[in-house]
Amino acid sequence: MTERITAGQFHAADGVDDWRVLYHVVSAHFRTGSFAEGVAFIGEIGGLVATADRRPRVDLRDAGVTVTLTHRDVALARQISAAAAELGIPADPTAVQLVNITIDALVTADVLPFWRALLGYSPIGDDYLSDPLGRGPGFGFQDMDAPRPQRNRIHLDVAVPHEQAEARIAAALAAGGRLVSDAYAPKWWVLADAEGNEACVATWMGRE
Repeated sequence: MTERITAGQFHAADGVDDWRVLYHVVSAHFRTGSFAEGVAFIGEIGGLVATADRRPRVDLRDAGVTVTLTHRDVALARQISAAAAELGIPADPTAVQLVNITIDALVTADVLPFWRALLGYSPIGDDYLSDPLGRGPGFGFQDMDAPRPQRNRIHLDVAVPHEQAEARIAAALAAGGRLVSDAYAPKWWVLADAEGNEACVATWMGRE
């Protein structure tokens, strides 16, 4: 299933319990017992996508492998999960997240070229920059109506699995944060640290 589908349709499909939609991508993390086991698992994934047009992004670490699909490809997600199960490698959906940095700007067109040049990133549309190597966080630009000198104009957006949002928020509040707004929940919650620096916890819900 490679046609464009919604996040809700992806999560409703059978065989994708290992995977979580995070904004525009779908990710799964698989806990390997060793680096060698991770390499073997990536070899299996390579066999699955040898002739595919849309190849996943794969991050290999000593403790596990994170696989990210840039399209909501149910069939490929199922195949990768089946390969992991065949190797006895368990998935850990709590270990996936996507971090974006958002900049509030009076005129996005005036500031985006600076950040593009500074970071060496590629534009997606008129208000987003992406790391072409897939290593760093994305940079989004959000228009504001008037200057806000008393408010931090750069904040983090942390997309987490939808069932993990409340726990992540509770942990942040217990660590000294405060809830600024839940007006857009469960799409996102706005939190702040003890000095007012803001961050958002986001899920796919409410983005259909």
